[in-house]
Parts: sequence; C-alpha cells; structure tokens
Amino acid sequence: MIAAAIFLVLGLALLMYAGDHFVTGASRMAAALQISPVIVGALVLGFGTSAPEMVVSGLAAWRGNLDLGLGNIVGSNVANLSLGLGVAGLISSVAISKSAIRREGPISLGAALLFSLVVIDGTLSRIDGIILLVTLLAVILYLIKSPSTTTEVFSKNSTHMVTPNLVLALVGLTGVLIGAQLAVTGATRLATGWGLSGGFIGFSIVALGTSLPELVTTIAAARQKETGLIIGNLFGSNLFNSLAVGGSMGLVGGGVLEDATMRGRGIYLMLAVIFFAYLLCVWGRKISRSKGALLLALYAGTMLLVGLA
Repeated sequence: MIAAAIFLVLGLALLMYAGDHFVTGASRMAAALQISPVIVGALVLGFGTSAPEMVVSGLAAWRGNLDLGLGNIVGSNVANLSLGLGVAGLISSVAISKSAIRREGPISLGAALLFSLVVIDGTLSRIDGIILLVTLLAVILYLIKSPSTTTEVFSKNSTHMVTPNLVLALVGLTGVLIGAQLAVTGATRLATGWGLSGGFIGFSIVALGTSLPELVTTIAAARQKETGLIIGNLFGSNLFNSLAVGGSMGLVGGGVLEDATMRGRGIYLMLAVIFFAYLLCVWGRKISRSKGALLLALYAGTMLLVGLA
C-alpha cells in the first residue's frame, strides 16, 4: 500500500511538471511556425493540457481498467469547469467573449453529451471510439475554418525557435508517459487495497492530478489577465477529454464499464457542472470572484456526492 501511494504521488507530480513543459514547448513551437491563433490558443493548448488524461485513460483501458479511464475523463471535465474556472475567477475576473458563448461553450457541452450517450449503456466499443474521434476531426476542421477573434498568445521572438521548443515538448511528453505509468499503477493498487472502485479513484485523485496542467495554465493566464486563453483552454480541454481521450479508450481497449455509479451519477453530475458553468459564463459574460467561489463549492459538493454513492 505504501509503495502504491508513492507511485501515485510521484506519477502525479511528474505529470504536473512534465505536462507544463509539454504545453509550453508545443505552444511556442506552434507560434514560431506562425500557426493560426485558433490552433495555438484553443486546439494546441486544449490538446496539450489533455495529454495526461489521454495517456492515463488510454493506458488504463489497454490494461483492462476501463472504469479508471472513465472516472478520469468525467472527473477531469468536472475539475476544469468548477475547480479551474473557480480558481481563475478568484484570482481575476474572467471576461467571457461572444465567441465562447456562441461557439466554444456549446461545442464543449455537446462533446460531453455525446461521450455520455456513448458510455451510459455500460459499454465502450471500438465503433464508439471511432465515432468520437471522427466527431473530433469534424469539430477541429470547423474551428480552424470559422472566424476567430482570438489574439496571439505568444509573440515570435528568440525564445520561440522551433528546435529547442520541439525538444522541450518531446521531453515533456516523455515525462507525461512515465508519470502516467506510475500514476495508473499506484491508483489501481490503492483502489484494490482500499476496496474502492477504479472509477472513484479515477474521478477524484487521478483526475485532479491529470487536470493540474489545465490548472497551472489557467492560474498563469489569470495572473497575466489573458482571460480569453483561460476560457479557450478549459473548454478546449473538455472537448479533447470527451472526444479524443474517450475515443482513444474505445480503440485501444473497448469493453464493459462495470462502475455503475460513475456511468450513472458521475455522468449526470458532469453534465450538470458543465451546463451550470456555461450558464454562469452567459450570465453577465464574466466569472467574478463570487461566481468563482460558487464554482469551487460546486466542485467540493460533486466530490462528496460521488464519494457517498
């Protein structure tokens, strides 16, 4: 049990550290290549900060622990739009753009709804995985082609050269892979030893750990008053969690989802949190400190409700 706890802590710490470097390297490399601001802001950061979730959930599915992967996706989506957005609101009032209300928010909610419909019957097949990934491709093409008011996040200067940032991204990705291996091993052993479901461990401890890159990016953006980056990152991360991570799980290790609580109450709570967060964004078009505190209370309440199941 002690060794399992050490594996989990080391894995989550490495995920946080390596994930941050992967996001930094990938984003700066994209800026150096003068890729569209839409891709740099929403797609690159959204995918980059979801890399830990993808590796952890994919590895869990490949090992036959689909419940851990499911819990990780559901818990990460909850954490992004309650914990992440709540913390951002406490640090600095987050202005919500019309684009986020009309496009990113509804797309994120729709992606979570599609994922929920796929897994709520208790199975995740390879066909389900293909459906999710094809939908993701269609959404990416739509976002790339649609008009965007997003401004450049990174300026092109000497720190944005391609080669060193490519190396930084690859080193970060390697760290994410190693951290995920440690985290999944530790979480699985703890769940078995404590008599807890893999779904709950994934929803709580593992999801919090894999959501740390989003949280770190959000805090940094809030301090720099980059509110557009905050919304794009959090909604974009939920999009990739639901479609890319869910789709990858179906392809590498589809099967039966045994944790009824996670595919029932967990799924419903996830949709409720995303919808409520979206309503708060629409109401007044900003996340104030009072709304941030409300979202943090919502995160704590969700953890409690799932834990009592």
